[in-house]
Amino acid sequence: MSLKDHIARSQLGEELQSQILGKEAQAPKTLLDSSWRDFIFAEIWSRPELDLRSRYLITIPSAASADTPRDLLEGYLRGAIQQACLTVEELRELALHYAVYGGWSAGSVIDEALSTVVSDLGLSEAQTRPLRDTPWDPEERLTRGAQEFHKVMTFGGPPPVSAYFEAGILNFVFGEMWHREGLDERSRRWVTLVGVANSSADVPIRTHIYAAMASGNCTFVEMNEFVLQYAVHCGWPKASFLQGVVFDMANKLKDGLTWDGKPKTE
Repeated sequence: MSLKDHIARSQLGEELQSQILGKEAQAPKTLLDSSWRDFIFAEIWSRPELDLRSRYLITIPSAASADTPRDLLEGYLRGAIQQACLTVEELRELALHYAVYGGWSAGSVIDEALSTVVSDLGLSEAQTRPLRDTPWDPEERLTRGAQEFHKVMTFGGPPPVSAYFEAGILNFVFGEMWHREGLDERSRRWVTLVGVANSSADVPIRTHIYAAMASGNCTFVEMNEFVLQYAVHCGWPKASFLQGVVFDMANKLKDGLTWDGKPKTE
């Protein structure tokens, strides 16, 4: 068995850290600093099982909810733009999408950090489409929301029997946001998974992990990588629970079952 070289690992970590954060990496001052370089960047960000765009989509909302230093969050946003992984318009959509699943306060953290990065880089602000710029029929919006829910979640949505279900879930989340053109469904999936994971709410975690794989947006291998990437910012204990759910939902899909273990019906 050949030995791994610690110097080479540090060199790779420094190189990737510079690329991912969009600025030259500084020499570590503490043990924690060196662990970012030698483990997080050198060993996690370099893994080939998940593309770079997806890692940014997981990391940015995770960092925004973990009391991450502002300059580090700005670094991820800057790196995503400079690496051509995400556009400013897509990042604005990310902020809105995460506002739903992580709370508008967390979405604002991303939005404000992005404004700083856009200004620092001398970029033009994205011409983001408004939420809606034409009149709409309330019943048509509700119907569209129910259809989009089924498409995204792979099972039927809730009836509009409360303000939360009608005005929140069906009218806005699925009736308007999920089908906006500014961010593709696979990208929205990663952002959503971070939000539900942070919630520690059992049913949303199970249903969204199930839907991510059942829809074809994410493979089992990619879901395992999501758990590792998420663990960096939100901790191994939370990620441990997610890992168990990924295994459980993958087995249910393999056995032709719904997320709650019932036989699928046509």
